[in-house]
Amino acid sequence: MESTTVTVNVPGNDLMSDLVGERDVLLRRVEGAFPGSAIHVRGNQITIDGDHALTVRRVFDEVVALLQQGLAVDERTLDRAIDMVRADERPSEVLTAEILRSASGKPIRPRSAGQKRYVEAVTDGIITFAIGPAGTGKSWLAVAMAVRALKAGQVDRIVLTRPLVEAGERVGFLPGDLMAKVDPYLRPLYDALFDMVDAETAQRLLDRSQVEVAPLAFMRGRTLNNSFVILDEAQNTTPEQMKMFLTRVGFGSRVVVTGDVSQVDVPGGRSGLEGLQNTLSDIEGLSFVRLGARDVVRHRIVQDIVEAYERAGAEPPGPNGPTG
Repeated sequence: MESTTVTVNVPGNDLMSDLVGERDVLLRRVEGAFPGSAIHVRGNQITIDGDHALTVRRVFDEVVALLQQGLAVDERTLDRAIDMVRADERPSEVLTAEILRSASGKPIRPRSAGQKRYVEAVTDGIITFAIGPAGTGKSWLAVAMAVRALKAGQVDRIVLTRPLVEAGERVGFLPGDLMAKVDPYLRPLYDALFDMVDAETAQRLLDRSQVEVAPLAFMRGRTLNNSFVILDEAQNTTPEQMKMFLTRVGFGSRVVVTGDVSQVDVPGGRSGLEGLQNTLSDIEGLSFVRLGARDVVRHRIVQDIVEAYERAGAEPPGPNGPTG
């Protein structure tokens, strides 16, 4: 690869200080991400030498665009921007797409190209399946989209549901009434809701039945009109439960189904999510979004773990059976 020299002209001193970071920490991070590249700053001009100079310039151009749109860029955001540029994606288009403001006033945005595709699919479709590993924001973004739809008057209520799969401790032996027994299973959905709205608002929505949280079994026999319905942990449905759920959809409703086919706990291993795309692929208004390691928004080590599992799953079986 031939060495190249390019320049980036940064508009404004404020942008330059935010671009390079305190004590040039962001500048050095970009340089470390592209070995063999030399980055020099003089005034508001950045000169880049090396084999990866054109890619590095795209990184700086994208980060400048993020800063111009008011997005604070820290080391974590910079790392994500670098990964996206390497994948020929536009961080300035992905990371600035605001869904709504959380209870604390923090903007909720997609943090990867896959998450942005997910948000767009939910916006444009009737039923969206989001399938991917832990940490990809499937449930959290679904609840954010549901709250946005409720606030905009697009739906009358939000219904949050999960299959009730026992893991070593039978529900009947847990203390309390029915809702107290199933609360631990539904707690992640409550937590996501409380991220989006303050505690007082959340309780008011629950009291008015504008937000309903219930086990999947409670959906049987109902028709859900004008609702935003989220089925979480769908890999733990049986095929019969999945069919029952999907046929509850009424007029004016939107449905998001999330799941991770690598974490099936349903008895017998007959997941209602596996193989479903082949069955439903030709239905208008229904889409599948696949999220992967690059969409993980937790600690970097989680992304590394997911990537390791994906590599192991792609390896051909050895002579004595599957490897890993």
